[in-house]
Amino acid sequence: MKCPAIFPNEAERLRALANYGLNEEQSLQSLDPVVHIAARMFNMPVSAVNMIGSDQVFFAASVGVGKVDMRRDVSFCAHAINQQEVMVVPDARLDERFHDNPLVLGNAIRFYAGVPLHSPEGLALGALCIIDDKPHHNFSADDCQRLTELAKMVSDRLELQRIKFNSEKARPDFEHYAASSSTPVIWFDEKRRILEWNEIAISTLGYERYDKNVLLFDKLIAPSDRSAFNQLINQAISAGSLAGLQIPAEINGINQDAQEIHFGFSLFCWKQAGQIKFEAILKNLRDDKWQQTLLQHQANCDSLTGLANRARFYHAVEDTLFESATATVFIFDLDGFKDINNTLGQRVGDDILREVARRLMAHTNTSFTLSRLGSDEFALLAPGLTDTQRATRMAVDMLNQIAQPLNVHGQLLRITASCGLAFAPAQAQEAMELVGDADLALFKAKSGGRGQLFLFTPELRAEALARRRYGLELHRAVDEGEFMLFYQPQIQLDTGVVSGAEALLRWNHPKRGILPPAAFLPALETGPLAATVGSWIINEACGQAAYWRRLGATQFRMGINLFGAQFRSGDLVDEIMEALDRHGLPPAALELEVTENIVLKNDKVIFSDLQRLKDYGLGIAFDDFGTGYASLSLLKNYPVTRIKIDQSFVQGMVTSKRDAAVVGAILGMAQGFNLETIAEGIETDATHTSLMNEKCNEGQGYLYGKPMPALQFEQYLGLGYSQAIA
Repeated sequence: MKCPAIFPNEAERLRALANYGLNEEQSLQSLDPVVHIAARMFNMPVSAVNMIGSDQVFFAASVGVGKVDMRRDVSFCAHAINQQEVMVVPDARLDERFHDNPLVLGNAIRFYAGVPLHSPEGLALGALCIIDDKPHHNFSADDCQRLTELAKMVSDRLELQRIKFNSEKARPDFEHYAASSSTPVIWFDEKRRILEWNEIAISTLGYERYDKNVLLFDKLIAPSDRSAFNQLINQAISAGSLAGLQIPAEINGINQDAQEIHFGFSLFCWKQAGQIKFEAILKNLRDDKWQQTLLQHQANCDSLTGLANRARFYHAVEDTLFESATATVFIFDLDGFKDINNTLGQRVGDDILREVARRLMAHTNTSFTLSRLGSDEFALLAPGLTDTQRATRMAVDMLNQIAQPLNVHGQLLRITASCGLAFAPAQAQEAMELVGDADLALFKAKSGGRGQLFLFTPELRAEALARRRYGLELHRAVDEGEFMLFYQPQIQLDTGVVSGAEALLRWNHPKRGILPPAAFLPALETGPLAATVGSWIINEACGQAAYWRRLGATQFRMGINLFGAQFRSGDLVDEIMEALDRHGLPPAALELEVTENIVLKNDKVIFSDLQRLKDYGLGIAFDDFGTGYASLSLLKNYPVTRIKIDQSFVQGMVTSKRDAAVVGAILGMAQGFNLETIAEGIETDATHTSLMNEKCNEGQGYLYGKPMPALQFEQYLGLGYSQAIA
């Protein structure tokens, strides 16, 4: 029997699976119709959605399944998740992987067909499968397609479960969430210890704030209801959730004076550091102002804008498609909002989001659902709208409205947005598919620049699939050691001496040959492998620099580009210092290159790391300087030793007065701040001469040498340069 392969990123896969809140005791009722449809459609006795745990498997839904061996080692689905397409086993007794499998020997499985199910990040979760105890040799390509379509329905329902599960377990800071609420809110832990309560809860029950330190929550429940309440809490602790438990809508409480108070009662829970935390929301039913809509509002609305939240939006799309099957989904994303939020502050950012919500709301009617999906992304559901021209006009009007100037705290700002549209039933019949199509259209719109609009086309789905496969290929590239470094020389402009090199990442793809960074770097930077590859680059480049210095290039300096993820994945400073020690390099032999985008993402953490590295003696260079509007403030405040002037200015400086002025201004600022400079993209002698006259220190570009493999660079150093840098 061949055991199923274990994924290299198994821990990450299991974390993704845990995000759905499913286990052997917690199935998903919304999947039951799908497995029944699959069994009837293919006339199979067994159908199941099988989730693959670490060493056991479990059914999220099933029909026709008796008692079976649930070990991962014998699971057919554990093999299916290692494939991209439908896995079909016409006769398991004739298949070398399964002929001696206990499920086959016990006559439980002769025929199997399963479609892998993935998380939004592309991590394998499980499979939708159909099973028979008789072989089938006529399962066609059309059958595979139909099973795949059913798997899409499963994925839609799983995604809704993930959203619901995570929205239930996530809780904001109590002070922000409930401190000023007019409704009593109390948080407590598994031992009933009160963690937080707001002022209205304290006053309603007649206690002081500090009483929470000695008071258990169940003592706030009247003796008549206390036993049932504690039983409910114990059941939730055992199950790890309140899902499926009967929570009373009303409960009798007791105040400090031993008087009973009849409360409306809502109970929620979430996990934090492996422990279950509870939230009780009470309302005195004698209060004439009692409004039961508050809790529903909190569960379905975005707290910042008052719009529908992500979960409510997906439910609205699903309900609309179930009722009429016709709708248009618009998804809007604000251009450059993160930079505005980081530079002007969250208060300004929040006000912008509220104003955008107001402007979008002005273009909707009561049948529409407008949502803030998260961060700076908004979505609009227009039921019954299928006219592409009308939908396009609506989108253009809303984009124009967003782009109107807005005054925030005395600052006049302009912000644009991009939009993607998708239509049902022409392009999708399922909620997740329709929203996903609109999101793909938005991705295409944003790739065309700011303020763009794009309508979904089927080609976008193929492109997305290609990107997903590309992401899987990147995992293989890391595992198989397919990445390599090229080196581009850096020259002292006044002497022609080679001062060092910039290490540049390349991918030696087994089928496509050596790929430049533009072909894969965007996917790598935004994916889970950036920190891993970044660590490899540090070690590889340090080792190469140490080798060349031992050969005689005693003053050689190596430039390394850092990924933003490296600042968030551990102690980058210790990692770099250990690499220097490992290879016997002095700190001055290494120059770290960072872009403004990296610095803007996590100001305090990155500032601290860069300051420590500079204090150790490493060089810190701002890469692509001049391309971002925040450059001046960053130059003033950050521990920088060198500016790299972007090639877009350098290459035009001889023929363009504007480019020459920009380069001159950058060099002037650098001299004023006592910083070194290096110009990128030098391709002509005229550019070299002009930069040298402007007192630029160093240069890099095709005039001196293209990026080259280590052995070729070594030969390059030996052609009259090794003596110069020795």
